[in-house]
Amino acid sequence: MDTTINPAEVAKFEAMAAEWWDPTGKFRPLHLMNPCRLDYLTSQIAAEFDRDLKSPLPFAGLRILDIGCGGGLLSEPMARLGATVVGADAAAGNIPVARLHAEQSGLTIDYRHTTAEELSAAGERFDVVLNMEVVEHVSDPLAYLTACHDLLNPGGLMLCSTLNRNPKSFLLAIVGAEWIMRWLPKGTHDWSRFITPDELYQLIRRAGLEPVDRKGMVFNPVSWSWSLSDRDLSVNYVTASLRQV
Repeated sequence: MDTTINPAEVAKFEAMAAEWWDPTGKFRPLHLMNPCRLDYLTSQIAAEFDRDLKSPLPFAGLRILDIGCGGGLLSEPMARLGATVVGADAAAGNIPVARLHAEQSGLTIDYRHTTAEELSAAGERFDVVLNMEVVEHVSDPLAYLTACHDLLNPGGLMLCSTLNRNPKSFLLAIVGAEWIMRWLPKGTHDWSRFITPDELYQLIRRAGLEPVDRKGMVFNPVSWSWSLSDRDLSVNYVTASLRQV
């Protein structure tokens, strides 16, 4: 079966698997970003499926795929909101870490060592695909996004985030995060694989999806926190797209 998995990229995250739930470890940037990511994800899902986030289990009845789930930083909140969650990752070492943490948290999540292409070929379908910080790590972004399209039910929602490609993103995401702050090991990201918002919109459309929203996720070094922005998509950003048919 054809796959968009890049073995070298998978190996990077495999090596860090044990640190997923350490908020001061190699995944500290994701822990800091997670409240901002979840704010966007939950609001988009609630709006698209007419759910009230103030209700006890607002996502009950929704089947959600967290592709590139890592240790489950997004899968677990979705399960707590009532969704039926499948967490998939190409790095085998991430799955036992995610399973153990979910078990310790009293959550039922279907974690699998698999790929988007394999899930699609097996006929799996979902209401929502969470595709966060993955597309810049695959060998063929269009083929990968096409597999994500195929995994959605008609009317389904894909939420996709990545990094913009420009001098500022190189300075902040590579020089700052990897070389100076050492939040991530050097070489975690390849700046040449970053994707501009317009490029991502084009890829999403070519994959058969309709982009409906995009926002920046901006880090404030003073408050040491992330926030959503309608205007600043210069480094990290997230998009929402729909499968019409």
